[in-house]
This record gives sequence, structure tokens and C-alpha cells, in this order.
Amino acid sequence: MSDDSSSDGLTSFLFYTLFVYPSCSWILKPGRFPRKTAILYAIGFLACLAFFKTGFEIAEKPPNHYCVLGVTRSSTAMEIKKSYKRLSLELHPDKNKSPDAADQFSHLKSSYDVLMDLENRVVYNKFGSEGVKNNKSTFDETAMLLEMGIFYGTWAMLSFVLTLGKSGTIARTWIYTGMIVMLLVEITLMTQEDPLPEWFFPRTTEFEWIWLLHLLFPAFMNGCRCLGGFLYVDVDGEVRKLLGELKESHRDVLLVLRDVQIGVQSLSARGGGGQHRLGGEGGQVDAAEGGSPMKAPIIKATPTGKLKELETKLAKSNAQVEQAVGALKNEGGKGSGLGFYAMIIGYIALTYFFNN
Repeated sequence: MSDDSSSDGLTSFLFYTLFVYPSCSWILKPGRFPRKTAILYAIGFLACLAFFKTGFEIAEKPPNHYCVLGVTRSSTAMEIKKSYKRLSLELHPDKNKSPDAADQFSHLKSSYDVLMDLENRVVYNKFGSEGVKNNKSTFDETAMLLEMGIFYGTWAMLSFVLTLGKSGTIARTWIYTGMIVMLLVEITLMTQEDPLPEWFFPRTTEFEWIWLLHLLFPAFMNGCRCLGGFLYVDVDGEVRKLLGELKESHRDVLLVLRDVQIGVQSLSARGGGGQHRLGGEGGQVDAAEGGSPMKAPIIKATPTGKLKELETKLAKSNAQVEQAVGALKNEGGKGSGLGFYAMIIGYIALTYFFNN
């Protein structure tokens, strides 16, 4: 890639890392918005910024040779010559009163010279204007692989550093999966002859698609960092929390069992449970002499009640354990195979797209 592409990539990296990532993290801060709403806001924020920034970068670039001549990648030499003759009459400095008429005509002439030369046309499609200037007349596979290795190796190391820690595991998987897919696309575009269908953006070259992928990668990387960190579940922490809750629940169970044991011992000492009867039939409290009602005695918990309380606590504890374990399984399985399946689906889609 050219120095301009490297500069654009560095600028995008700094923009997304120093501005976009903190802003997206603010949106995804727990408790600020509901979970689903926060994810939608973050994705929308990232998509809008990437759209406007990429659109600005594309608008800043000069039109390519196909756009200058008004032809497509599949245009024949006759069609290119016909378009050049028509535009040369319009843009000739003798007829074009624009202040930069000479530059326009010179750009038109250079575009015509490149596209009329079949060898330069192939080089331009793969390597852009810099490739034509540097006389890349032959395809150097070693040099291409070296450039790719430098680009993807640099971004792989940066991604690893920026996703250190447990919370970056999901994000790292997504980023590396995206890099693999992007590498497959780039290799396909660079090694195959006419890899793009004629109807697919007919005036855009393979070089420009690769430039666009490199430009969008920082946005993709920082989006994965934000969403991956937000969706990450600390399984070890959740297990420790669950064990703490189980410890407290077992402590309550032991206290209930001790109360039951004390109650049983008390009944055995009294020789039966009849003295704990509170009243006669119907549950009414017996009256004292003179018919005046007696004060209601304090009702103490019976062993049966304690057993029921113990059964309730055990049922509640089991329900909490099952719910916590189910949540851990669901959250833990979200990102485990996502990268692998995404890579397979992406490869199948790319193969189908470029072979049809």
C-alpha cells in the first residue's frame, strides 16, 4: 500500500481510539441505558461515525481514471477511445474556460494513456496510480505477501495489546476473525484476474476496495472492543459469587436444623407434645375461672414448622443455583464459537461471490 494509505490508517486509528472508543464506552456504561438499548445506541453511533468519516475520506480522493473517462472496468479499447475523443473536445483549454482547464485536460490524457495500455490497466486496477508510477509491470507475489504481512502483523499486535485481560477475550476473537476474512478478500482481489463482477460498482478498482477495507478496519476493531467488553461475562467471578450465596444458604439451613434439634429435645424432655396445644377444638383459647379471657400465649415454632421452613429454604436455594448456572451457560456460550462460525460463513460467501 502507499504512504497515503498508511497515513489514512494511522489517522483513523487515532480518531477511533482516542475519541470514538471513550464515547462508545460512555454509552455502554452499565446502568446508563437498558442492555439492548445501549447495544443499539452503540452500534448506531459507530455506524454513523464510520459512514460520515469514510464518506469524507472518499470525497477527498480525486476521481479514478474510469470516472474521469466515464467508462467501466469492462469497457473495450474502442469505448475508451470514443469517450476520450468526446471529453477531450469538451475539456480542451481552448474551449474550457475553467481556471484549471489545463489540469483537467492533463488528467484526462493520463487516464486515457493508462487505460489504453492493457498492462498498465491491470497494474492500475491492482496497485493504483502509485503502481503505474513505480512500473509494477509484473506481479511480485513475494513483495505482495510481505506488504500484507507487515500490515496485518502490525494490526494484530495492536489489537492484542488493546484487548489484554479477560474482558478482551470476546473482542479479540471478533477482531482476529474479521482480519482473517479481510485477508481472504484481499488475497482474492490481488491474485485473481477480474475478481469483481461487472455489475458490482463497475468503476471501482480492486485497489480502491482494499483501501476502503483498510480504512474501515480501525472502526471495526474499536467497535469490537466496546461491544466485546460490554458483553463479556466473568465466569470465575460469577462462580465465586454463586459459591458465596451457597455458603450463606447453607448457614441458614444449619441454623434451622439446630432449631429443629432443640425442639425435638425439648419435646422428649416434656414427654410429649400435648402441652404445646394452644386451645380446644376450633383453635379457641381456653378461658380462666370467671369466664374472663386469658392472654394469648406466645406461639413458638414447632419442629414441623421448622422442617417446612427448611424445605422452603432448600427449594429456594436450588432454584437460585439452577438459575445462576443457566445464566452462566448462556452467557459463556455466546462468544465461544461465534468467531469460528463467522469465519466459515464469510469464506463460503466470498467463494460464492467471486466465482459467480
